[in-house]
Parts: sequence; C-alpha cells; structure tokens
Amino acid sequence: MNDRTPVADHVRQLDADALKGLAHPLRVEIFDILAVYGPHTASGVAERVGESSGVTSYHLRQLAKHGFVREVEGRGTARERWWERTPGAISVAPAGEDASAAERAASSTLMRHWEQSRSRLLGDFIARAETDLSQRWMLASSISWANVRMTAEQLETLSRAWEAFTAEHLDPLRGREEPGSRPVQIQFNAFPVIDGEPTPTTEGSAR
Repeated sequence: MNDRTPVADHVRQLDADALKGLAHPLRVEIFDILAVYGPHTASGVAERVGESSGVTSYHLRQLAKHGFVREVEGRGTARERWWERTPGAISVAPAGEDASAAERAASSTLMRHWEQSRSRLLGDFIARAETDLSQRWMLASSISWANVRMTAEQLETLSRAWEAFTAEHLDPLRGREEPGSRPVQIQFNAFPVIDGEPTPTTEGSAR
C-alpha cells in the first residue's frame, strides 16, 4: 500500500535514491544556499558553511549526480566552476507505510532541516527588517497565517490549490535576476495541529 498523495506533474517527487543522495546534512545546507542565494562556486559555498572548498566541491558533484544542482553555463573556469540549483519544484512527502527505515530517516532529515532554515530566515527578517530594508521592501513584505478547522479532504484541496498557484505565479520567476531584485522566500505552511482535538464525526471521534 502506498499512501503518498500524488503531486502535480511539474513537481519532482523524490524517490528513494534521490532522497539518499540529498539527505546528508551538508548537502541539504548546500542545496538550500543555492536555492535561497543563487549561484555559488565551491569556494563561495565553503565560506558560508565553514568547510574547505574540496569538501563542498565533492558534495556539489554528488548533488549534481542526482540532478539537484548543475553547472552554470558560460560562467567560471575549469578551476573555478559555478553551480546553481536545478530549476523546478521538488516534493518530499512524509514517509508512507511502505517506506524503509532509511527512507523515513532521509525524509525526516530533509524536512527538519528545511523547517529550521525557514525559521532562521523568518527570524532574521523579524529582527533586522527595519534596519536592513528600505520602506519599499517593508511594505511589500507580509507575515501572515490563519487558524481554521478543516477535514483532510479540505486540507488536500487547499494544498493542491497552492501548488497550482505556485505553478502559475512563482515558476515563471524562477532563475530570473531582474535589476533591483533580491532573494525572497515565500513561506506557506498548512498542516494539522498534532495536539489539537478533531471535531467528532457522526460515527464518533476520529484522528
């Protein structure tokens, strides 16, 4: 039985081999750096993560082997190559019933790191926005959330609607560097609150 929800055609669902290739703490961090900050050399990545360029170069090649990063065409030299995140959205679903222990560990590692990274970036924004950003960027930014009660079917509908919105409005912006642009992270979280009590159904309480 496979209880993983299918994702949109434009989203890459990571299989077990890809999960294994990405689920290394340093590789996840390197992938995140390229996704958030754009192209880097191995030396540039090394400065951000506090490792040698030899180490980051090795992990960049491993990421490239699994299709997560690629060399930037027409930039750099044979000695100093530039790397970028391969365009396209990816999806890491919670491990299903048929997942191996290794898949479960890899999935958990990835989602935990990305949540920590999102929290750090949001914390930086809250702490430094008023001093580091112009009023124009402040007015363009938003921190928002909503608390509602939903069924699993309603939550799935909302999640698919977000995927469709991403495909229509965000995908065309990926890989572009227009004058005056800067890295922007858009956060959208929708998940059941684990310690929240579900509304009883007519058949009784269900979780």
